[in-house]
Amino acid sequence: MTRIAFFGSPPFAATVLEALVASGHQVTVAITRADRRRSRGGAPVGTAVKEAAERLGVPTSFEPDAAAGSSAELGVVVAYGRLIRRPLLDRLILVNLHLSLLPRWRGAAPVERAILAGDAVTGVCLMRIDEGLDTGPVYGCAEVPVGEDSAAELTERLVAAGIPLLLDRLAGGLDTLGQPEPQRGEPTYAAKLEPDERRLDWTRPAEQLARVVRVGRAWTTREGARLLVHSARAHPDRGPRGEPGSVSLTAGGVVEVATGGGVLELVQVQVEGRPPRLAADWARGARLDGSSVLGR
Repeated sequence: MTRIAFFGSPPFAATVLEALVASGHQVTVAITRADRRRSRGGAPVGTAVKEAAERLGVPTSFEPDAAAGSSAELGVVVAYGRLIRRPLLDRLILVNLHLSLLPRWRGAAPVERAILAGDAVTGVCLMRIDEGLDTGPVYGCAEVPVGEDSAAELTERLVAAGIPLLLDRLAGGLDTLGQPEPQRGEPTYAAKLEPDERRLDWTRPAEQLARVVRVGRAWTTREGARLLVHSARAHPDRGPRGEPGSVSLTAGGVVEVATGGGVLELVQVQVEGRPPRLAADWARGARLDGSSVLGR
């Protein structure tokens, strides 16, 4: 089996690391982002990849150059969070499991951007890393329908599709990795989402707002307080009641918000600083009336 230097940070990268070890590959080192404080005054906490590596008995490092001195034959990168520069690229073949159908959605937030764009299909590609931003040639891809999943759910399905792709290419080490092909098509770029992109603009159609909710941490305001919307359903053919942002609780206990096209049904919400609640429970507690408008 292959001697691998692994680069990654978030939980889904840890899932790939675990799959590599379980399949018999020797992971010589796991390189990840430095420990960070998750709360003010709290102790620094390691990434999910660091935690998994320690559990698996894999040495860890915060320095990319540790890969070159680890006897690795190959580097596998999954959401590492930093660009890898020369001379490491000259010393070691590095492959990246990227969660999009390259060259569409190069960059940091491919899953979120696919959802926001309304893509029907996305996928995962195994590519060779070069000095560009996800510009390297591709060994193979697997398509995955987007459906109505949240970003977290879609990420899980993409990783589940990408692991067999990676393990199949590495079944015989570098001999079965093969030769990658140049990317073909018009590139698009998946910049990290800014907080304002998660704000629910009630003048937009309900279908677009539902996509914002699906990427996670969507928010609006009520009477100046921030309200997070964790899950919602779009009803594009339902006529809104009142101006965009007008919110009401129906006789059946459904919370509806008027939009620029149809109605958005709120399912789970959270007043910031409090636990998440079913939207109907929140609406009753908030004593909504006919004059209630979100976004103010």
